[in-house]
This record gives sequence, C-alpha cells and structure tokens, in this order.
Amino acid sequence: MRKLTYFIACSIDGFIGDPDGDAASMFPFVDKEFFAFLKAEYPETMLPLGRRALGLEDLPNQRFDTVVQGRRSYDLALKEGITSPYPHLREYVASRSLKESPDPNVEIIADDLVGRVRELKAEEGEFGIYLCGGSKIAGELVDEIDELVIKTYPLVYGSGMPMFGSGFAISEFTLESVRTFGNGVLVRSYSRKR
Repeated sequence: MRKLTYFIACSIDGFIGDPDGDAASMFPFVDKEFFAFLKAEYPETMLPLGRRALGLEDLPNQRFDTVVQGRRSYDLALKEGITSPYPHLREYVASRSLKESPDPNVEIIADDLVGRVRELKAEEGEFGIYLCGGSKIAGELVDEIDELVIKTYPLVYGSGMPMFGSGFAISEFTLESVRTFGNGVLVRSYSRKR
C-alpha cells in the first residue's frame, strides 16, 4: 500500500495562505540551508521552472511518483501558462468544474476523489503520493492521509486558508520527527495513528 503524504507549508497559526490562497510571504524563508534540505529530501516537490533555473532537472525522485492537487492549486500554474506543473510525476487534479485536461500528463478527477485516491494507494510501487493541496481536498481526503509533513514558517497570518478546509473531525497522528532551521522554519512529520 502506497502512502498519501500531505506535504504542506503553513504559518504558525495553521494557514497555508492568505484568504485568497496566496502563500508568497513564505518564499523568502527558502534560504541555502532549507533549500539543501528540500533538494535532498523532497526534490520532486520542486516545480520544474525552479529546478531548471537551478540546474536540478535530473534530480531523481526520493519519495513520490504521483501528485494530487486541487483546482485552485492547479490554477496557479495555469495562470503562468503551465499546464503540467509536475511533469516528472503522474499528475491528478481534483476538479468538478474543469471538464477537460489541458495537458495529456494531467488527469482530472471529477467524481469520487476518495475512491480514486484509494485506487492510487493500492497500486504497487516504492514511491508514495504527494498531496500538494489545497485546503478543500485535504479536508476531503483527511481520512486517507497516512503522513503529514508540515513546513511551519515563522509567520502569523491571523486568518486565511486553513490547512484542512472541512467540517469538524478529529484525526489522530503520531509525531515522528521535528527538524529546525536557522531561518526559523520548523518541519514536523507525523504518521496516522492506527
């Protein structure tokens, strides 16, 4: 069984972006030390534009071979003219409004998101599934998430897009590791408590 990992950046108070979903205020914290961590541990989460600019196009995947994201997250790439933001991964976009995929590498999941993710998790393979965001699909998939990797930036938003956009539900996870960086970023890893 492959793991679904919600690998997400958030503020100290648990928001993954401002009320419109913009998380640009977190970008300045990707300094040399933190970048080295991302490059070594999670290179497949880096977008191709950044990988290309830094000469990292040939970095092998370390953890994931598949990405699932919501329509709002995908729209960020589409606004830049990028139809396949993760061409080095199998890409799925959860959307009830996007009727046709603009790219052959991107499959649209219009119905039964939970069922489709369960199928992906049941596939054979050494790599897992990267849940990129956003808030709404993380809420829909909370019971399917096997691992949380939360990059907490030293910012307080006060309000914004929550990490899980859903109704009230308690889900227990076990803390596996904590890593701190000189820039104030904290990376916590949790596994689902079974």
